[in-house]
Amino acid sequence: MSLVYSFDHKHRRPPMEYKDLLGGKGANLAEMTSVLKLPVPPGFTISTDACRAYMHGGWPAELDDEIAAQVFKLEKDMGRKLGDPHDPLLVSVRSGAKFSMPGMMDTVLNLGLNNESVKGLATITNNERFAYDSYRRFIAMYGRIVLGVDGHVFEAPLEAAKEKAGTTNDADLDTSVLKSLCTTYLKAVKKATGEEFPQRPSLQLRGAVEAVFKSWNGARAIAYRVREKISHELGTAVNVQAMVFGNRDDSSATGVGFTRNASTGVNQPYGDFLINAQGEDVVAGIRNTQTLEDMERAFPEIYKELLGIFLRLERHYEDMCDTEFTIEQGKLWMLQTRVGKRTGAAALRMAVDMTKGTGRGDQRWKITREEALMRVSEEHLDSVLHPQFAKAGKALAKGLGASPGAAVGKVYFTADDACDAEERGEKVILVRNETSPEDVHGMMVAQGILTARGGLVSHAAVVARGWGTPAVVGAEAIKISGKQFSVGDVVVSEGDEISLDGTTGDVVLGAMDLEDAKPPAEFDIILKWADAVRKGKMSVRANADTGEDAANARALGAEGIGLCRTEHMFLAPDRLPIVREMILASTPKQEEVALEKLRVAQQADFEEILEAMDGLPVTIRLLDPPLHEFLPSVEELRVKQAAKGKLSKKDGQMLEAAERWAEHNPMIGTRGVRLGVIKPGLYAMQVRALLDAAAKLREAGKKPVVEVMIPLTVTREELALARSWVQTEIDAALAGMKKKPTITIGTMIETPRAAIRADELAEVSDFFSFGTNDLTQLTFGFSRDDVESRMMPAYLEQGLLKRNPFDTIDQSGVGDLVEIGAQRGRATKPDLKLGVCGEHGGDPESIDLFYRVGLDYVSCSPFRVPIARLSAAQAILRNA
Repeated sequence: MSLVYSFDHKHRRPPMEYKDLLGGKGANLAEMTSVLKLPVPPGFTISTDACRAYMHGGWPAELDDEIAAQVFKLEKDMGRKLGDPHDPLLVSVRSGAKFSMPGMMDTVLNLGLNNESVKGLATITNNERFAYDSYRRFIAMYGRIVLGVDGHVFEAPLEAAKEKAGTTNDADLDTSVLKSLCTTYLKAVKKATGEEFPQRPSLQLRGAVEAVFKSWNGARAIAYRVREKISHELGTAVNVQAMVFGNRDDSSATGVGFTRNASTGVNQPYGDFLINAQGEDVVAGIRNTQTLEDMERAFPEIYKELLGIFLRLERHYEDMCDTEFTIEQGKLWMLQTRVGKRTGAAALRMAVDMTKGTGRGDQRWKITREEALMRVSEEHLDSVLHPQFAKAGKALAKGLGASPGAAVGKVYFTADDACDAEERGEKVILVRNETSPEDVHGMMVAQGILTARGGLVSHAAVVARGWGTPAVVGAEAIKISGKQFSVGDVVVSEGDEISLDGTTGDVVLGAMDLEDAKPPAEFDIILKWADAVRKGKMSVRANADTGEDAANARALGAEGIGLCRTEHMFLAPDRLPIVREMILASTPKQEEVALEKLRVAQQADFEEILEAMDGLPVTIRLLDPPLHEFLPSVEELRVKQAAKGKLSKKDGQMLEAAERWAEHNPMIGTRGVRLGVIKPGLYAMQVRALLDAAAKLREAGKKPVVEVMIPLTVTREELALARSWVQTEIDAALAGMKKKPTITIGTMIETPRAAIRADELAEVSDFFSFGTNDLTQLTFGFSRDDVESRMMPAYLEQGLLKRNPFDTIDQSGVGDLVEIGAQRGRATKPDLKLGVCGEHGGDPESIDLFYRVGLDYVSCSPFRVPIARLSAAQAILRNA
């Protein structure tokens, strides 16, 4: 099988379908050449097969001969030879993976020049200045990109030369200066590498190709693949293409163009170009670029030709394309095209516009609504739902982007201080090593949350995502000491302003300008189309713990509540003292009094949530966390004791209780249904509060739909016992009613045993909700608060895990358990309702799996409901 293919190779299918083999860039170059017959400089693609072979066993033995054969063909097509001292062929070398990937090797231009061929180029073009300008560019590019020489070695002499010539534009440097720079550059390369700059074009080419292969496993490329969930095994292709020159003279130019506006989505071409320049000049910002409108005045015929190509490209790809082009002495050449990246607002507008038909005459085309849905991504929706930085800022530190959106505020280090500052009218960023339930009141008032430790499913991350609060977690460079933190030599004190980007994980010193979230009209249109696809197949609920959250979720399209965590209600400042009173009760009577106070408070909470979701199902999970989470930590109380010498009577009681309820591994300790077994009055109180709330709303003409979920059950007997407590309360509450409402009782499947024995649990359950956060922890044996910021990056970079299992359900592990649980549950009870309420309920890839295994609904944080609505529709379309 060949490892190298020319752009005009006759493939069995259209080249654009061979991106796995040719990479995105190579496939599109072949498509433009062999299918569209556009003016593309000839060349060839070294396939991803060659890269994979190199990664696993070094340079393939047959590759040299295949490259040589393709170089010979290219020389024949162009009528020039690589390195010819009289009329040299020059080539560019570009990386080109299947997916566009920042961090891959930059382009090398003008390869084939050496001390002799530069003279031939000067002669054949009758332009010595152009030849030596091309040579100094090549030495600098090759030296920096391929040989690893520090770019400053080349930039400093160039800046000095421009300063001496009294110019800021390198196009003003004369031939003698450019020759001198070439000599300086060659000496710099030898000094830096210990070897002469390679003069043989074949060695130059092999060096460039090998550098592309190596760049696949560069740190930036690996980090990008991990973030974007791209396989490390794909490899990259390499594209070698005959050079055309935009820097020949003033009838030459180079530029980039988009077939429509990638920022706004407006159906109008735009782009930038430069006269007498090479491609690097357009993106480097060294010279002020000109617009395509300027090009119409400078090159009217070529401008008309370019717009015609834009129409053909859009018709062919049925999407917006971005392009690179060069004009060489009045002739237009297309160097690259791809389906263009776009902002969220642009993606939504384009998707809707393209369903209406676009183009002119025989170039007119349109897409279906289903195709439009597949054009919009999670990131596109996210970007229009949250504030963003108006422009990029320099990051002081970087963590994990845990909850999207941008925030600006003054730094405070405790929840109490954050609340005090908010009451003074300040915007607050809460900064903690990590958060706990005790910090919730400070988190509620914060514009953004920053933690030095923790991962994407840490307490801070989960709570922030649920509330739509921007958050950056696991920013390990931040060292907190008292009321300040430091990053290297930079110290940020309480009251100083910082800015957070919860999408990228950037922490910026000072106040950045923000742009408000303004979803365009197309946002609702796309989601309406998505809902039509989902209808009757998969519904979307929200995880919400307050009436406000529930109302927000409904406004964002939630079709019910899939998880209401009752413990979050207990953490409110007016509830926590009552919970502690119940924990500290020394007699049954004291406990009964405290439970009644909690019942009244919980009933009010439930009324708000049920009213907000009137007519839609609300799943209330009974208390799940261990009781010690509602007490100060043992360490905190002992420090207080050491500092004061003696604790107050109340603090002493709390210390005693904290020590009594403390556990070595609370995650698998006395929590969930196990807590109910020890304190059955607690669950009975919650159910009474829920039923009283529902009864009050029914009296007011509302239609509450109640589902009771028992957490962490692992045996049929355990669930049957807990169900009996709930059923007793239901029977008492509904006694005497002629038309009794249906109240279902189910359980959360969050242990491997529960999934495997789901057939037994289904005997005493009306529904299952898969709690994939804990199911992931218990399947992998990972502590989610510890592994994400420590070992997870190393595991992903080294390919030990293909995905972060806390981000995306893994078919070979947790996904299998979900499928097993669903199948076995339905085998016992065919009408068993199945849902998922972990963080994975808002992850597009996980939703795809949930649909395939037959779940009825997904539930996620309110602010991810639109993403889940779209992702569920996309899953249905993909699996149709």
